[in-house]
Amino acid sequence: MTAGILFWLTYQGMWNYFEVVRRRDVPDPFAGDVVLFLHLVPMMAALALAPHQQQDERDARISMLDFALLLTWWLFLYVYAVIPWQYVHVNEAIYSNNFNQVYLTEKLVLLVALTLLVQGAEGGWRHLYAQLLGASALYASSSYVANWAIGHQIYYSGSIYDIPLTVSIAWIAVLGKFAPRYSLNETTYRSQSPLGVWVTRFGMVAVFSLPWFALHSQLDAASPLSIKKFRIALSLFTMIVMGIMVFWRQNLLAGELSHLLESSRRSYEDLKTLQGQLLQSEKLASLGRLVGGAAHEINNPLTAMLGYSDLLSASPMQPAEERQATRISEQVRRTKTLVASLLTFARQAPANLAPIDLNSVLQTALRLLQPQLETQGVTTRMELGVSLPPILADSNQLLQVCMHLAGQTSSRLHAQGSSVLHVQTRQEASSVVLEFTGGAFSSPPPDWASRTSEEADPKTLSLSACRRIVEEHGGRILSRRSPDGHLDFRLELPAAVKGERSGNAAGITAAASTTS
Repeated sequence: MTAGILFWLTYQGMWNYFEVVRRRDVPDPFAGDVVLFLHLVPMMAALALAPHQQQDERDARISMLDFALLLTWWLFLYVYAVIPWQYVHVNEAIYSNNFNQVYLTEKLVLLVALTLLVQGAEGGWRHLYAQLLGASALYASSSYVANWAIGHQIYYSGSIYDIPLTVSIAWIAVLGKFAPRYSLNETTYRSQSPLGVWVTRFGMVAVFSLPWFALHSQLDAASPLSIKKFRIALSLFTMIVMGIMVFWRQNLLAGELSHLLESSRRSYEDLKTLQGQLLQSEKLASLGRLVGGAAHEINNPLTAMLGYSDLLSASPMQPAEERQATRISEQVRRTKTLVASLLTFARQAPANLAPIDLNSVLQTALRLLQPQLETQGVTTRMELGVSLPPILADSNQLLQVCMHLAGQTSSRLHAQGSSVLHVQTRQEASSVVLEFTGGAFSSPPPDWASRTSEEADPKTLSLSACRRIVEEHGGRILSRRSPDGHLDFRLELPAAVKGERSGNAAGITAAASTTS
């Protein structure tokens, strides 16, 4: 808008130079009339950008190309209708008539564009467009009346005809000064405004109108031959320029179409992935319900078996028989712990959280795993931290997690011919850490921080249940692949009370079981 006003100011300065400085009439035809014609073009460009609507960068580039097509067409229209009678074949009457018609058409287009924006905008932008419409309508009508007075030889500088013209320009200037009061920061998002759609359509119409202009010039018997040749050459040159713009615009649209197709393809792939995840989640939910029902059915005979085993242990028996009865009782309790973990996995049993000692739970888990470790030929080496703080957890669930992680590590050691399961607990900041690592009998457990770790990938249902239990306790399970190919696990759990020490934590112990 400022550029348009500067064009108008430049034209007014040239007009004042002839009448005030040189004290003579402005020549007719006047070479500076093109400046007056062009001063409305930047204003139409400002409106074509539709600043009241938010657009992305690609839409803005295409809109600018559409406007460039219209700008080229407006220049072509001026040169086609006005310039030939000014330079090629001078005729003052036809020049003035054609200039007034083209200039009036340009002002009408500006008024129509402002009317569309007033109808489509809201809030402060609507008030701004309405003010511009009023100022532009006053300017168009007053300039038309001034041109009429010039044609009838009754106009002079400073006459009454200049008053509404000056008021319209002052209106636009004052509007630019006070426009921030309209809260123009509120913009609405739309991929393309109605005005932008019409700009695109008019741009295409402008391209197809060029051959008709050339044909009209060829068939116009009243025009001199020199003007015919000039107009035909001008039409062909403009067709080349606008053809390049159309090619550029189509290239941008092709790139935009490719981008949209790629986005659609990625969206479709994401949708398929999400659908697969939902299907897998539904399968796991169904499996959880099945596991919960089966666990309830299994729990009843286990309770009876546990009661009979306790009665058997209380009866007088031989030492060997007493040991067998004790093992039966331990295995039944282990099975009940497994059932409790399955119920937790199926979301049918709430966790019973209480402050517990991780070392005690770990020692119980390794005692229950001892027959399995002996069968596999794996020796356990424990390094339990001194005075570990208690952790807030469910002892049965945590026991199941420790047994599963230790069993996973030991089974891989047995498959690869290794012989030592390293178990270590310690405190790190406000967390209690438990590590299960493997190696040769003489090799110490390697430093965990020296190797890359990642969140344990639940490739099995049991590991998924363990990870869910640990996450419910506010911790996490990490896994890593050792240089020897062993799969090690690291369990991190938050301490129940920061700085509190457990009174019955075991000291540093090295307890190695005998190999079978």
